[in-house]
Amino acid sequence: MKKGFYLVMIAQAFSSVADNALLIAAIALIADLQGPDWMAPMMKWWFALAYVALAAFVGAFADAFPKGRVMFITNAIKVGGCLLMFYCQSFGLANHEQLFLVFCAYTLVGIGAAAYSPAKYGIVTEMLPPELLVKGNSWIEGLTVLSIIAGTVLGGVLISPAVSQALLAQPWINSLVQTRTEAAILCIGVVYLVAAATNLLIPSTHVRYPKQHRNPITLISDFGGYVRILWHDKIGQISLAVTTLFWGAGATLQFIVIEWGARHLGYRLDQASVLMGVAAIGTVGGSILAGRVPLKRALSVLPVGVIMGFAVMLMPIVHERWAVYSVLLIIGGLSGFFVVPMNALLQHRGHVLLSAGHSIAVQNFNEQLNILLMLALYSLMLWLNLPINVIIIIFGLLVASLMLLFIYWNRCNHRADPRLESTIGQHGHGQALRH
Repeated sequence: MKKGFYLVMIAQAFSSVADNALLIAAIALIADLQGPDWMAPMMKWWFALAYVALAAFVGAFADAFPKGRVMFITNAIKVGGCLLMFYCQSFGLANHEQLFLVFCAYTLVGIGAAAYSPAKYGIVTEMLPPELLVKGNSWIEGLTVLSIIAGTVLGGVLISPAVSQALLAQPWINSLVQTRTEAAILCIGVVYLVAAATNLLIPSTHVRYPKQHRNPITLISDFGGYVRILWHDKIGQISLAVTTLFWGAGATLQFIVIEWGARHLGYRLDQASVLMGVAAIGTVGGSILAGRVPLKRALSVLPVGVIMGFAVMLMPIVHERWAVYSVLLIIGGLSGFFVVPMNALLQHRGHVLLSAGHSIAVQNFNEQLNILLMLALYSLMLWLNLPINVIIIIFGLLVASLMLLFIYWNRCNHRADPRLESTIGQHGHGQALRH
């Protein structure tokens, strides 16, 4: 692996730590402002909306400049969102107006993340040959999940009574903040700044793409064509369908675990955030094991997704801490093992057919669109006051059923064209754009 690849991983890790810590701080801020339960997943909904709304533009932006520079600029946008959330309690606004500002702030972070992602994943396909993509993705996904653990736990620790009191007791912090959430967000802002500094150290890959369009209508039209190209590719459509399901399910499960911890186990928010970290540890283990799966064998992991859906349905029957942790580790391990090869396969086909930036933008558009759908469905079930364990069963059945459908779809594709496997591992990029 090249030195630049490790710098990308470090920058991604710090940025992801800050994103996830800020989510926990934002949930705590909503609770402090006495917002309703459904507001936390809806805040994530607005975060995901930024990915969908900007999908046609962020790929062109990522391919127009060196991706290290793009990562720096977009990380600066995240810092802006963090600052807005930090100051939202300083404007003398009513609670409902402050809640609106929290939404706006996290949406701004989402805009930065939407533009950051094509650069982050795109630079990996520029730095690594196809045969190293699964291994590279294993490292990236493993470190990303580790950063989710660290960020989630960091957010929980920063808002916990003991730590928040200790922070507020420090003179230099006390002179800047008044509440536990302000103290937490101040610390998170420092992590964003470290990520930005690392972005500046990432070397250029010297990969250049044709000059990108700037006309919004042209960009939207072209993007629609990119979406059709990936969905019509018989390998790309399966990997795109699986990763779309996974990220929608993962984002929803994040909130389900917090609500489950509160209702089923009686945990506080800072304690429930540890549960998310336990599941993420399992994902790291699964991601490491997945690094041994060759790109050519990526589709063989599809049945693991079905097992993961059934494993989720074990959550309502466990109460003891060891059993709770075991189930979450299993769910995380299964998810990490099947998503890493699928992610690498999709990035590979996207890079071959389109370009690094545009293919990741298409992937993000579909994945975040599914996050919008699944979070809206989850918020609706909360609004209907469905028991959390009923929601978990519905969620697990949905994931398992859709994965079975994708397996059948893949088999039909291979029956129709037995030569499909030969398209995995090709070199080059932009093949579909030259036709």
